[in-house]
Amino acid sequence: MNTIIILTVLVVIFALAFDFINGFHDTANAIATTVSTRALSPRVAIVLAATMNFIGAITFTGVAKAIAKDIVDPFALSNGTYIILAALLSAIIWNLVTWYFGIPSSSSHALIGSLAGAAIAAAGFSAINFSGFIKIIKGLLFSPFIAIIIGFLMMSLFRMIFKNFNLYRSNKGFRKVQIFTAALQAFTHGTNDAQKSMGIITMALIAAGFQSGDDVPMWVRVSCAAAMGLGTSIGGYKIIKTVGGKIMKIRPVNGVAADLSSSIIIYGATQIGLPVSTTHVISSSIMGVGAAQNAKGVHWGVARRIVITWVITLPIAILLGGLIFTIFNLFI
Repeated sequence: MNTIIILTVLVVIFALAFDFINGFHDTANAIATTVSTRALSPRVAIVLAATMNFIGAITFTGVAKAIAKDIVDPFALSNGTYIILAALLSAIIWNLVTWYFGIPSSSSHALIGSLAGAAIAAAGFSAINFSGFIKIIKGLLFSPFIAIIIGFLMMSLFRMIFKNFNLYRSNKGFRKVQIFTAALQAFTHGTNDAQKSMGIITMALIAAGFQSGDDVPMWVRVSCAAAMGLGTSIGGYKIIKTVGGKIMKIRPVNGVAADLSSSIIIYGATQIGLPVSTTHVISSSIMGVGAAQNAKGVHWGVARRIVITWVITLPIAILLGGLIFTIFNLFI
């Protein structure tokens, strides 16, 4: 019993560490356009994002429940705590590697892939809840393409509505609007991303026998929200630089279009309890906006580098999660 308690405490610690890292890794995407257009200073933007992330994180639990039961069945795991711990270590390692190189990789892909890989290493493919897992993977795969389309349509609509407006005045007005859209995007980020760690902790509580249902305890919601908010306050300037300037030269009108497009998709996914990669959605929205503004103005080389990272994250996470669990199995 003491071992189970210690392992569960370790899962909680590493899950909060993952949320903290996610805060400065992924939340940078939410404020990248606002910082790049100088609508807000980095310091003010980070405080705004941290606050709105916290509020968003404690508002919803649907995504947390999906993570807790749709990938693997926590009630059927005989060594579930080790599986979850291996998955968290794997996801944290990948997040830190991609953050170090300034690549906007997906924390969602890293966590979900790592969990699947550790479960497969522990109990074979039968451990995977394939109907739920495939549903989540579909959401992760299709959401970036939807984001490109909505970003393209949103920017096309803005160009049509504001084509006769004075460019300077329009940009000045849109720069003010960006404060609202950045707050909205940070809020939607919290509604989806912070819940993934909530789901992991809830799964660990079920696997350890401390909980019989998939409801997310309030202390889990608050602690995960606080960890992500604290991580956001640290900032992720390397990611901001890539997303906010290297994909395309972003003007305030582009930032508003991209923020609104990605917020719609992330919030819609949260409403149906589907985890999506906020990194993918935000970066793809910027690509769609750029294509509508001027396809030649998009730095497709940088975009290609981001897409490659998206593609390789899931299989690498599966392998890394399986490897770490195998190491646990050898020594423990």
